[in-house]
Amino acid sequence: MDKLYSEIVVAGCGNPLYADDGFGPAVVERLKGMELPKNVTVVDAGLGGPHFVFTLLNSESTKALIIVDIADFGGEPGELRWLTVDELPEGSYLDAHSWDLTEPLQCIKDDILIRVLVCQKKYVSAPEMDIGITDEVQRAIPGAVSEIIKEIRMNYGNA
Repeated sequence: MDKLYSEIVVAGCGNPLYADDGFGPAVVERLKGMELPKNVTVVDAGLGGPHFVFTLLNSESTKALIIVDIADFGGEPGELRWLTVDELPEGSYLDAHSWDLTEPLQCIKDDILIRVLVCQKKYVSAPEMDIGITDEVQRAIPGAVSEIIKEIRMNYGNA
């Protein structure tokens, strides 16, 4: 678990078995193929894992958490938007098990800077399996990677 104690943690949330819910893991996979600063850890937080993973971060060493996920914010499918924890209305950010992910984020937001990069979903198949991200959301992956790199450079040094 010491991987989670880096200065910057980028966590992709979601499950590739449920269509667009695979966006977060797909972005993380792309980031893992890049050379990033040593103070950045990229992790696939999975589906139910975020509820626990976020509370495992060590605020003495982790200064920033960047979450990558899908959301329904009323945008066009594939549209990207940065949100803060406070912009995630309580109870509205649920994983497929209906766990409220804003709760653990609220617990750590005063100690760790949290930015959430969301992509407007087009289709999530849960509970039925449907492997494959829709074209609109797939096209948003390179933009999400660029946004994360810009965020790291702007706020935490060179990437």
